[in-house]
Amino acid sequence: MDNFSKIYDEHENVTVRFAGFATKLKRYDFAIVYTNLFYKKPLVTCMQTGRSILLDPLDLEDSHSVQKIFKIETTNQTEDLVQFFKDAIPGTHVS
Repeated sequence: MDNFSKIYDEHENVTVRFAGFATKLKRYDFAIVYTNLFYKKPLVTCMQTGRSILLDPLDLEDSHSVQKIFKIETTNQTEDLVQFFKDAIPGTHVS
């Protein structure tokens, strides 16, 4: 334990949403962890790839970052995904 400095070690009861859906081109499976940590941004994890990102409504204005993180192939697929996140991630959803 002397080899590292603890930055944080928090325990929190959180709300988790598991959502699976399909568009015309692709299937998606996500876990969205609504937490008070990380500036109250939900932690979004793709269950298929393990890729994660902290997202809030302002982050969704830059759809390119969503496309890059989740390695989405087309702009249409990205728009579908961003629309889902806009519905799933309200301004503040913390219990």
